[in-house]
Amino acid sequence: MHLGKVIGTIWATRKYDAVAGYKMQLVQPINYELENTASPIIALDTVGAGPGEIIFYVTASEAVIPLDVDMAPVDASIVGIVDSINTEK
Repeated sequence: MHLGKVIGTIWATRKYDAVAGYKMQLVQPINYELENTASPIIALDTVGAGPGEIIFYVTASEAVIPLDVDMAPVDASIVGIVDSINTEK
């Protein structure tokens, strides 16, 4: 799993049937100190996250697991909304 911050929503009037009904979010990958770590990605939202929220997401073949279909062309899925991050240095 990876940390990210939702920085926007992507609207598409036409989508592949297997992902219809899922919102697409623009996600900025971050580390535990909330610093950007890579370029933004597009992820399907399975938990109702919104812009500004810190989330965790899965990538690769695991990205299809939270969906209600067996196969879909998905590279990333949001699977949780972060309430807090506690670290010890």
